[in-house]
Amino acid sequence: MNFYVLTLFPDMVMDGLKTSITGRAIEAGLLHIEAINIRDFTNDKHGHVDDYPYGGGAGMVMQAEPVYRAYQYVCEKIGRKPVVIYMTPQGRTFHQKIAGELAKLDDIILLCGHYEGIDERVLDMIVDDYMSIGDFVLTGGELPAMAIIDAVSRLVPGVLNNDDSAEIETFHDNLLEYPQYTRPANFMGMEVPEVLLSGHHKNIEAWRLEQSIMRTKERRPDMYEEYVKAHADTKRKKK
Repeated sequence: MNFYVLTLFPDMVMDGLKTSITGRAIEAGLLHIEAINIRDFTNDKHGHVDDYPYGGGAGMVMQAEPVYRAYQYVCEKIGRKPVVIYMTPQGRTFHQKIAGELAKLDDIILLCGHYEGIDERVLDMIVDDYMSIGDFVLTGGELPAMAIIDAVSRLVPGVLNNDDSAEIETFHDNLLEYPQYTRPANFMGMEVPEVLLSGHHKNIEAWRLEQSIMRTKERRPDMYEEYVKAHADTKRKKK
């Protein structure tokens, strides 16, 4: 899978993504992640890619031409038009289901704005989707882009050592993940639940499901409602 990040800070993106799981996946050839510096595509001799907004107002706006030329560079390099996602708090909120949808794609461009944003004309020309990671404002789109790449990459076959773990973790089936424990069995007087030491896999699965349901109901009642609704619909269809 190929990710292309259009950014003013390519080192920030690559320094973060070349570590841990994504870094190993890059080395193994499972992922291709490239950060393209938008400044490389400006005609300004000083490398400027921004200017004052028409109509006045605070801050600067990224110009359309450098962004468009960076986009064209990627299209010409891969020989096709990839899906373009603009990172903005005005976009739809990213979640696990979207991660699953994006993991089915071959090529994604993640466009990172800065300052007061990007000239609307180039957004209208190239952007397919607008994405946010929450209702807050950051200094740029790099951190959200990295978060999305990390979340999507985990769903690419082979990236995780155990591909099953991507399917049974938090948000699977609208449930949060169950509690996890490791050695020692007793830590400062706190014991690991006995059922996990029993070796009885059916009982362990039942306990984990029960814990997931309880945890979701307590911490994410919105997700719990969706879980109850989905299972009620499933039971009706079986009748």
